[in-house]
Amino acid sequence: MDDRPIGVFDSGFGGLTVVRALIDLVPNEQIIYFGDTARYPYGPRQAEEVAGFAKEIVDYFVQVERVKMVVVACNTAAAVALENLRFSYDVPVVGVIEPGLRSAAAITRNGRIGVIGTVGTVASGAYQRSTLDLEISADVHCFACPGFVEFVERGDFDSDQVHVLAERLLSPLIALDVDTLLLGCTHYPFLARTIADVMGRDAFLVSSAEETAFDVGRILAATGLGRATSTGKPHRFLSSGDVNWFTDLGRRLLGPELSKAEHVSFDPGQ
Repeated sequence: MDDRPIGVFDSGFGGLTVVRALIDLVPNEQIIYFGDTARYPYGPRQAEEVAGFAKEIVDYFVQVERVKMVVVACNTAAAVALENLRFSYDVPVVGVIEPGLRSAAAITRNGRIGVIGTVGTVASGAYQRSTLDLEISADVHCFACPGFVEFVERGDFDSDQVHVLAERLLSPLIALDVDTLLLGCTHYPFLARTIADVMGRDAFLVSSAEETAFDVGRILAATGLGRATSTGKPHRFLSSGDVNWFTDLGRRLLGPELSKAEHVSFDPGQ
């Protein structure tokens, strides 16, 4: 059994949906989560910049925290950096794109899948490439939803403003008659109630968090890295920004497991 922790990171709070699924599915593992709140959102940034952030974080996980696996719980970072990260490190590196697509493809009834994500994720073409790699026969339509991440980071999930924005951004998908909507950003499940209300009762919403946790479980079992008993070590939560804000909002989003956050910064000026 391997006592080393699993590292999970995102630009902010969205990856906590993956942490929740991991805590429930592989409860014997210790999770270290890093939210890069000082540099969020990643979506509008250039791909090279996001890839650089991802490498900094994984370097820290591997060299300082000595993790046995890394989960890139950020669709934008996974879209632009996952392949290089997998080739650069000796530990398994898991993304969130393929697990979500596989789940959506299994659920759709009419063969029309919508994917919503950040500008960076959609512009990268990662979902389109993965659709081909996975040989998914359904029609996959990708749309950017700028503004959603910022609402989540403010803790605003169901205000009138969010609802109006969702109606405007999701209207093309409704017109395309998609019956399955993949939330291609780990922040978006926090807006699931508003998104479901706009899409209508016949649309299925798919979050990649649970499917990603299943992938992690399979890799732990296949590689012998998993644990049959608990490490007894508490989960840890790191943030590059304001740790008090991160703790307060993060506990609201995740639950009591997030009792405090630690500050870690890659910016020499902080």
